[in-house]
Amino acid sequence: MLLVLVGLMVATVVLVGVGERLRLPWPALMVVLGAGVAVTPGLPDGFRVDPDLILPLFLPPLLFATAQRTSWALFRARWRTIALLAVGLVLVTATAVAGTAWLLVPGIAFTAAVALGAMVAPPDPVAVEAVAGQVRIPRRLLSVLQSEGLFNDATALVIFQAAVLATVAGDELSPLGLGVRFVAGAAGAVLVGLAVAWLARRVLGRLTDAVGRSALTVVLPFATYLAAEEIHASGVIAVVVLALQLRAGADADEAAERLTQASLWNVVELLVTGLAFGLIGLDLRQVVTDAGDDLPRMLGHAALVCLVVIAVRALWMVAAWRILRRSSGAAATGAAPVTGREAVLLSWCGMRGLATLALALSLPVSTASGEPFPARTELVLIAVSVLLVTLLVPGFTLPALVRALAVDDEADAEERAEREIVRRARRAAVVTLEQRVRELPDEVGTVLRERMDRLQAVLAGETSSEEERQRIAALQAVRGEVAQAQAAALAAARAEVLTARREPGVDPHAADRVLRRLDLRTVLLD
Repeated sequence: MLLVLVGLMVATVVLVGVGERLRLPWPALMVVLGAGVAVTPGLPDGFRVDPDLILPLFLPPLLFATAQRTSWALFRARWRTIALLAVGLVLVTATAVAGTAWLLVPGIAFTAAVALGAMVAPPDPVAVEAVAGQVRIPRRLLSVLQSEGLFNDATALVIFQAAVLATVAGDELSPLGLGVRFVAGAAGAVLVGLAVAWLARRVLGRLTDAVGRSALTVVLPFATYLAAEEIHASGVIAVVVLALQLRAGADADEAAERLTQASLWNVVELLVTGLAFGLIGLDLRQVVTDAGDDLPRMLGHAALVCLVVIAVRALWMVAAWRILRRSSGAAATGAAPVTGREAVLLSWCGMRGLATLALALSLPVSTASGEPFPARTELVLIAVSVLLVTLLVPGFTLPALVRALAVDDEADAEERAEREIVRRARRAAVVTLEQRVRELPDEVGTVLRERMDRLQAVLAGETSSEEERQRIAALQAVRGEVAQAQAAALAAARAEVLTARREPGVDPHAADRVLRRLDLRTVLLD
């Protein structure tokens, strides 16, 4: 089993490299990896992770990694869009799929059909980022998709858990009970997330070792998820709140730590996703074997459910577009879709991923009476089919669709917004530097002013020229004074970028790009 897991991680790294060379989205290639694992001869049969461990193992790290890329200001500005997509669309999709499955699948309990609807309802923020992030799609739309993916998991998970418990116990579902459970779970999760973030900040403030601080951030998502679930709150929302709160309280002087943790979480996100899709391949082989002669019929049912999922999302996006376009402040707050082209693009970007995968794998094998879980094999097969269709088809066609819709024109405006953050950072650095220059010799002050003139290019991502490197060498004699002045200027620039990141209307991704360049500059100077 250990060899299988290590092999999956190695294959993940290889396929990511292949995807970069072929300019293909790596989540789609992860699906190919899973299919390859499913048909590989010689692998053990019946290998399955304990269903109770699937969600706590896979969801916390990936939710934490994705939530760090956004901000509280973004959520406050786009609450209407989040409510429409993360709650409304999930409920409608789960209901439509449940009704379809109840009519199609023989002998299925309605509660089991609802569990299927919850499995396939939430698009995945990790898949969206990896697929749509490779295309010249406006960051405003991408952040809407990420926000939807972060919170729709919580809605789907509440429905899924209630439906599974009802199926196992032989009870009925209560819509009122679901609503009360969701509200209570969300409120409790927010409190847990805020409490853990407050405690983590106190502990991190006393840890001087960078490795220990980074290690703590790896443990926190799992601990927060488990603590929330222990009190019957939403572990998903708790982890998202934790990530947002930690980012909101970030210190401008944590340059090296930010770079270290960003690299660490990129690796964690990559390997966990690869393992997850590899495990679905192992489970899929058993599902296909269990289906036997009923496989063609089950695949026919899966095709119909896929059509329902796609159609519901398309109709919902059209309805959301008609609602939002009547709101005068929708475009100003970054809500979407506000045009027909955006509605088409957002409809096409409903990629399912890890949440669907984890929920499918976590279905129990039997009920409380010892009977097999109703139509478990077919439910998992349908869920995996929806994942394959919604991930592979958009993954390979999205670049052509973006070009056809010409929505990439908006990316130019977003680049101008990033330049505004650069301008603010440079202005803060120059103001601080001018105060320090008065205390330095004239020749040193002249050189520092010239270097500050180049800060705009540095923040825009340009590398140092040969002339710049020669000037650095010439300043070795007064290195201490220059370093202190530059450090103060860069600290002011970082603080200004973090301030901008917390403001409504500022794209956190653009601010993070500028902040990363400043962090790299700071570490290199150290």
